[in-house]
Amino acid sequence: MIALDDIDRAFLRALSEDATLGAGELGRRFGLSQPAAWRRVKRLEEAGVIAGRRLVLDRQALGFGVTVFLGIKLATKGRISFEDFERAVQAIPEVQVVQHVLGRFDYRLRVGARDIADFERVLRRRIMTLPGVGQIEANVMLSEERRPGPLG
Repeated sequence: MIALDDIDRAFLRALSEDATLGAGELGRRFGLSQPAAWRRVKRLEEAGVIAGRRLVLDRQALGFGVTVFLGIKLATKGRISFEDFERAVQAIPEVQVVQHVLGRFDYRLRVGARDIADFERVLRRRIMTLPGVGQIEANVMLSEERRPGPLG
């Protein structure tokens, strides 16, 4: 584990808000030279604190107006392996996130669809036919807000 100082935390907060910030801008914001800022970012990347930078797409603007979270309980854990289920579910393009979880369900999925009719098609033709699927619970997302991460 790497020791983080206040400037490292400030860099991480700034990059979590805008991953396109370069070392020059980070340096200007926090009173460092561009090379010093670059070295800090490089150190955070090499330590695995910054695991990558991500492009965030506006699903609404792309025509995907419905997001549904599914809880999936596998019917027969002995007959189907988790790996078989995971391999099959990852081949479904509408499934954006697959999480193996503890609790009432074995998996939580985030599914994007154009509308409710499109989601129903994905559910019936793709998800309900996955190997080992037993119980499914769906929650339609009404709104979403981004909250600051653990660094505040």
